[in-house]
Amino acid sequence: MRAYGTRLAARLRPGDLVVLSGPLGAGKTTLVQGIAEGLKVRGPITSPTFVIARVHPSLRQGPPLVHVDAYRLGGDLEVDDLDLDASLEESVTVVEWGEGLVEGLSEDRLEIHIDRETGDDARVVTLRGVGARWSGDSG
Repeated sequence: MRAYGTRLAARLRPGDLVVLSGPLGAGKTTLVQGIAEGLKVRGPITSPTFVIARVHPSLRQGPPLVHVDAYRLGGDLEVDDLDLDASLEESVTVVEWGEGLVEGLSEDRLEIHIDRETGDDARVVTLRGVGARWSGDSG
């Protein structure tokens, strides 16, 4: 998942919203660690479950990474309280557990669902690009 995230980071740019879903232990945070590595941002990258959101500034001239864990959020009002739209345009924003909560932040987003294969370390990753930015990026 980390290597996949590093490769994915090469395609991400400021203003991108990435929404991650999948069961516990599927590899969402590991994917974000790879994205962070590819974007060359300050770490460490850990699950922001209790702080909800962390901003990781770029170590070069790239965009910062906003890493959000929406697992404990109760709905749209709590998402609004995070004020994610204030930094959306200049950052790459990745939201774990964001399905059904953050889609209103942007008409363009990349939705990634990660599943574990039974009894295996293999993962099944499904991408769904939404909006003009991601047209042609699904599968």
